[in-house]
Amino acid sequence: MTDEIRSRMVELLPRLRRFAVALTGDLDQGDDLVQETCVRALSRVDQYQPGTRLDSWMYRIAQNLWLDRMRAKKVRGVQVDVEAAEALAGPNGRTVVESRLALDAVGAAMAFLPEEQRVLIGLVCIDGLSYKEAADITGTPIGTVMSRLARARRELHARLEGHPPREPVARASASKPRSDA
Repeated sequence: MTDEIRSRMVELLPRLRRFAVALTGDLDQGDDLVQETCVRALSRVDQYQPGTRLDSWMYRIAQNLWLDRMRAKKVRGVQVDVEAAEALAGPNGRTVVESRLALDAVGAAMAFLPEEQRVLIGLVCIDGLSYKEAADITGTPIGTVMSRLARARRELHARLEGHPPREPVARASASKPRSDA
């Protein structure tokens, strides 16, 4: 008796699958419902009454399983596939916070730079201009642009690493007293 029911169930699978897809509206969920229906039918084959329609019995099992899922969905809420949730998720919160903190730290360190160094950091490091373009915009020789940027970068690095700020180096020509007296 059980072998006959199993072979009839196999014959019924294409129709049961169409029914399940119609219920669920999704091919994958329909296939899952068919599988669950077959498992339930085989585990309760003793409840099948010989002489009745097997397809009606199987459709009723599928329908009841689907209705149970819908009731559970109302109670539990919508279930989201993990892969779909990863695609919906925004950027990593930790990365965003760390980036904002780093940006705030750089902004605070830049506030200590002299105006001419801040301007060059903005033009070269932020806007991506070349040294020559920055020199043309500021009307400064390219060598001066390079040295100011080097000092600005050293100062920013020191401040961001928590080292005490460096004292400006006095120029040799500025420290010599004039002997015009």
